[in-house]
Amino acid sequence: MILCSLRDIVFGYEHEPVIRNVSLDIHAGEFIAVSGPNGAAKTTLLKLMLGLLKPWSGTVQFSAELGQSRVAYVPQQAASFNAGFPSKVIELVRSGSFPELGLFRRFRKEQHERVEETLKAAGLWELRNRKIGELSGGQKQKACIARAIVQQPDLLVLDEPVTGMDAASRIRFYEWMRGLSSGEGMTVIMVTHGLDEAQNYLDRVIYLEGKEESDVSI
Repeated sequence: MILCSLRDIVFGYEHEPVIRNVSLDIHAGEFIAVSGPNGAAKTTLLKLMLGLLKPWSGTVQFSAELGQSRVAYVPQQAASFNAGFPSKVIELVRSGSFPELGLFRRFRKEQHERVEETLKAAGLWELRNRKIGELSGGQKQKACIARAIVQQPDLLVLDEPVTGMDAASRIRFYEWMRGLSSGEGMTVIMVTHGLDEAQNYLDRVIYLEGKEESDVSI
C-alpha cells in the first residue's frame, strides 16, 4: 500500500528552489533513509511529506487510511532538553499515549506494557526514573523516539535520529527500526549521513544531491 505520494514537487526559499521536480512513493512497512550532503534540503523534504510546508508546485497525497493521528515526527531539536527539565524518562514516554486515554488519562494494562516494551527496546528501561535533563544526548534522543513509537504510528519520520549515539547504539537503533518496519508494518523514514552503517537494514535510500534531487533505490 502506498502511504504517501509526491508528484513533481518544486519548493524553495525566497526565490531560490532547493527541491526540483521530485516524484516518489512511500510504501507501508518500508525502512527508508533520506541522505545527501549538507544543504541538500533533506529536512525540507520531510516537512513537505508531512504537510508542514506547501510546495510551490506539484502534489503531496496521503492514503485515505492514514490520518494525522497515525503519523509521528521527531525533529532534530526534539532532544534539546536542559538539565533542569523536570520530567522523568518514563513520564515523557508515557505522554505519547495521552491522545488515546481520554479525559481522565487512565492507563490500561496494554498501555503500561507498551511503554515498558518500548523503553526496553530503546535501552532505557533501567533509566526510566531518571530525569530527562540528566541523560546524555543520545539517550535523550532515544527517549523522544520512544515517545513517538508509543503512539503506534503507521508512519514514523525521524530527522537525524542517531545524533549523539555511539556506534553500538546506532546499530541497535537500526535493528530496532528494522524490526518495527518488517515485524509491525510501521513505515520509518529517517534523515541520516550514516549510510555505510545503516544500508544493510534499509529498504531504500532517497539521496538528494544539492539542487538536482534524485530518488535512488537499493
